Amino acid sequence: MKKSPFLLVIAIAVLVLSWGATGHRTVGKIAENHLTANAKAGVHDLLGDTTLADVSTWADEVRRQDQYKQTEPWHYINLPLGLDYDGFKGKVENMLESNVYSALVEQMHIITDKTAPREKKAEALKFIVHFVGDLHQPMHISRAEDKGGNTIQLNYDGKGTNLHSVWDSRLIETQGQDYQQLASAVDHASTAQMRQWQSDPLVKWMWESYSISSKLYAEVDTMGSRTIGQDYYNAHIAIVNQRLEQAGIRLAGLLNVLFKNGPVPSGPDQAGATVSQGAGAGAGAPIKIDAKDAANHANDYVVVSDKVYGYKAMEGLTLVNVGAAYPDQLLTVVLKGDAIAIAGELDGKVIQVTGKVEIYKGKPEIIVKDPKMITHQ
Repeated sequence: MKKSPFLLVIAIAVLVLSWGATGHRTVGKIAENHLTANAKAGVHDLLGDTTLADVSTWADEVRRQDQYKQTEPWHYINLPLGLDYDGFKGKVENMLESNVYSALVEQMHIITDKTAPREKKAEALKFIVHFVGDLHQPMHISRAEDKGGNTIQLNYDGKGTNLHSVWDSRLIETQGQDYQQLASAVDHASTAQMRQWQSDPLVKWMWESYSISSKLYAEVDTMGSRTIGQDYYNAHIAIVNQRLEQAGIRLAGLLNVLFKNGPVPSGPDQAGATVSQGAGAGAGAPIKIDAKDAANHANDYVVVSDKVYGYKAMEGLTLVNVGAAYPDQLLTVVLKGDAIAIAGELDGKVIQVTGKVEIYKGKPEIIVKDPKMITHQ
């Protein structure tokens, strides 16, 4: 490490890139250090000789390409300050807008879905590596009104920047280490500590970031001057390094579970496939099931018939109760996109829906964007 960390600070463009390249690659490198043999085989099956560190920045690199523009909100979550843990958990788990939590859960489902094509699984793995890093960056679990600190202007070591960029890259780059050196320096948790971090629920990982960003906002509000430097670095660099370490350890734990039996079987590849578009994408022949058994077919591509008992229109989607009225429905059909228009035609009818069963808050649902995936009598 350099004798004086403030002799050089690398100037970078102000972009919404969590941790920057060095931080994300550090997370990937730490994760590689703690993969089981089966997880290593599963990762190699999808990425070949490309490392987790190599793919860790891919999600940022493609997010502004036309075919990936819908992934822009997948890198963060906006929440108001002042929530307790239960309030935070409720908002995260029930948020309708796309966000890092829902995106990560979806990509995990793709990895374990035996009908998903290999190329889609490879993309899902790259997203997972990136999103675990994202949600450990405190300013990605923060307020909407300042765009995660992007509009809070600061002067760091004599250079104009903002609060988000300071936590993305500036503090990390000040250490003067490449990602391999940084991974070696911070990857030192005990076995007991690693087990604890990996056993914490996903929402708790995000709660930790939320708690940190709340304190960072409070600090900024009390600053007499928006100029920061050595004192700020000294007070916060240990937090930065711990979040990188926790992200790497937890990413390893997540992949060890997803690939606990080694490589996951894949469905046939599809030319031009990019990002998961919901139920039915990349699926093979559907399995015919009863609505009452839907919960036993998580991640299966199915066809199911039963009566509709009402629906509820919400912003951006409509929830259709199948098999019984809410809250006793056997299955929820979530209409999105063009499929929302047919909701009124379904009430009281026996419908047949084709799609992939997913489990949300303990109950089965099928997401339908194409109205052709539903017929009714």
